Amino acid sequence: MHDLTGFQRDLLYVINGFDQPSGQSIGEELQEYYETEINHGRLYPNLDTVVNKDLVEKGQLDRRTNYYTITEAGEEAIQERRQWEEQYVEM
Repeated sequence: MHDLTGFQRDLLYVINGFDQPSGQSIGEELQEYYETEINHGRLYPNLDTVVNKDLVEKGQLDRRTNYYTITEAGEEAIQERRQWEEQYVEM
């Protein structure tokens, strides 16, 4: 996960937290968190990146809507990141 941007890591966390969210749902969730508009030009290329790195799978709900699911590799990347963070942040 060290080669992902912060935004791409946030995509993984959001996708992991939902059951097959659409790109639109992911964008809405991130807009709420970032408190700013997340446009298609930012969202979808970054989704493609995490898909291409096999951290996320992309499927099709209908002709216009895709869904995203975290892969086993994506779950492992999240767990590794969380373990690394715990070295520096006390809970």
